[in-house]
Amino acid sequence: MRRRGQLVLVAAALVAVALAPVVLAYLQLGYHDDVRATAEYGDPTAGTLRVLDRAVATTSSDVPGDYSWARRTVAVTSVRDELRPTLARLRTVRIERGTVTAIAYNASVATAWADASCPSGPDRQFGDCVADRGVVVQNRTDRTHVLGVAVDVTTTTERGETTITVVVDSMGH
Repeated sequence: MRRRGQLVLVAAALVAVALAPVVLAYLQLGYHDDVRATAEYGDPTAGTLRVLDRAVATTSSDVPGDYSWARRTVAVTSVRDELRPTLARLRTVRIERGTVTAIAYNASVATAWADASCPSGPDRQFGDCVADRGVVVQNRTDRTHVLGVAVDVTTTTERGETTITVVVDSMGH
């Protein structure tokens, strides 16, 4: 019985010695978490969307007071003109850190969003919704209200490229 115990002990020692190089190789190769999943990784696309949220909400707030529904095309042009400096800044703000951001209006997504999000029929509270050059506007008491802005945001870093399409709600939701 004692011999058997010693044999088991020797076998365990051999297995431990045999596994040592595997463990050492694993440690030398190194393991690191998914960089995007760690708290230390600041997602540049998320930051871009936060700035866009604020800019669209701010830019849209004065539109109803300034533009009747008949002048909605001029209102959309004004919104796009007011957003231009913010979009330009977002494109260049992180270049020195190796991040390039491209932002483009998405007219087809704006149209689809307007069709899906604006109620129709006899029970609706407001007038027509129109998507114009990526900006969704609605007729509310003969005033132009901006509901959202559809954009494609492409962020390129040393880790890769991410493209998202989003409709930025003018109410900041």
